[in-house]
Amino acid sequence: MDYWNHNVHYHPLVLGAVPEACSTALDIGCGEGLLARKLAHHVRTVTGVDSSSEMIRLARERSLHVRNVTFAEADFLDDSHGLLMEGQYDFASAVAVVHHVEFSKAIKAMVRLLAPGGRLAIIGLARNKTPLDWITSGVGVPAARLNALRHGGKTDPDDMPIQLPTMDWGEVRQEATRLLPGCRFRRHLLWRYSLVWDKPAEGAT
Repeated sequence: MDYWNHNVHYHPLVLGAVPEACSTALDIGCGEGLLARKLAHHVRTVTGVDSSSEMIRLARERSLHVRNVTFAEADFLDDSHGLLMEGQYDFASAVAVVHHVEFSKAIKAMVRLLAPGGRLAIIGLARNKTPLDWITSGVGVPAARLNALRHGGKTDPDDMPIQLPTMDWGEVRQEATRLLPGCRFRRHLLWRYSLVWDKPAEGAT
């Protein structure tokens, strides 16, 4: 079941970040599984994880036809039941997830889950602070309306948790650069940023 919203709009960016010959992928905060199902076309095995039992129920229900995707109800920050494989994922994605939790704690948990040489792709939200922030956000309004018309309207899955970001754009960029040296950070038109980072391979200096 496909739909369009401001997060789904950036799914192609996430899919474009998947490394070649990627074997295992983890979609953090998978919701009802749309991105995980898309990742399944590019990756040998995909795991979607979400702390919401309702989201995992929907994801499993809507993904019965996809053989290489599994879903786990777990907290990626503290997987006390061992449902996730720490240090084993070649690719990890997180769309509209990081602003729901403490930023540095989330980033460190994602890094632990990545295999050496693996890649992390984040689509996130931040709050406006400066006049330039507000101007940039205003420019996104007509683009969002045009895209919504093209896709038949903006739709969010039922029971999807909503949380406003507390960190501003500058704070996110600063923390991302500190925690993930060499990361590629970009601010996008539809009130999102992308963050892509490659974990050093074993033995790399």
